[in-house]
Amino acid sequence: MNEKSKSELFKTLESHNTPAITNVVATYPDNPLCLGLYNPWQENWYTNNSIDCVYPELGARAGYVVTCTFSLPDQNFGQLTFLDVVDAMEEVNGPSILVAKQKFPPEIKEKAGLFGGNMTASMKAVGAVGVVTDGPSRDVDEIREMDFQYMMDGATPGHGNFTVSAINVPVSVAGMDVAPGEIVHMDEHGACKFPSDKMEQVCENVQELEKIEQARMSKLEKAESASRVRDIFLEDEAN
Repeated sequence: MNEKSKSELFKTLESHNTPAITNVVATYPDNPLCLGLYNPWQENWYTNNSIDCVYPELGARAGYVVTCTFSLPDQNFGQLTFLDVVDAMEEVNGPSILVAKQKFPPEIKEKAGLFGGNMTASMKAVGAVGVVTDGPSRDVDEIREMDFQYMMDGATPGHGNFTVSAINVPVSVAGMDVAPGEIVHMDEHGACKFPSDKMEQVCENVQELEKIEQARMSKLEKAESASRVRDIFLEDEAN
């Protein structure tokens, strides 16, 4: 896949909302346009309601997954820093989304405003477009002007010392299990993931499914009875 076509695929992904992407990834396994990549209920391929989109007005973002875990400093391990995370994001051949697991004790995690303006500017400089994390952040007002998306569980104004425990390992954040190199799509509804080698097929199928659903919605908006609503769905099933 050349760079132009890859760029076009990401542009297509970001022109659809996350529910539309989930529809073709796994939500409707009986639909011929659904890839059925996961058991929709039993596998952890999208986020739960424990985190929220901070900037819904920015719309959808999609990128290759880079992961890391944060924790309190450990005297037995100090090899990694956030700058190593930035290096990992620069190595991604395309836009990236950091999925960050915060492994702090509960009394620390709920007040660790981990990501701020400087960290965000650093990530954006190397092609990142968003962060999905299971803790709070800060500098929400400063980041708003950066055109950079966040999903997190709130905001707090400060933090203490922390360390990076691991980079590019499988993590589970807000009910979504992800591995480095997968694709994450995120917007105000949440985030979902799928394998990067399915990106072209996801783009093709979501465009086709959206056409079908938009046509159905147009008919439903004109329906004036329950029987007509029923007929519309039966017509779609027959086709």
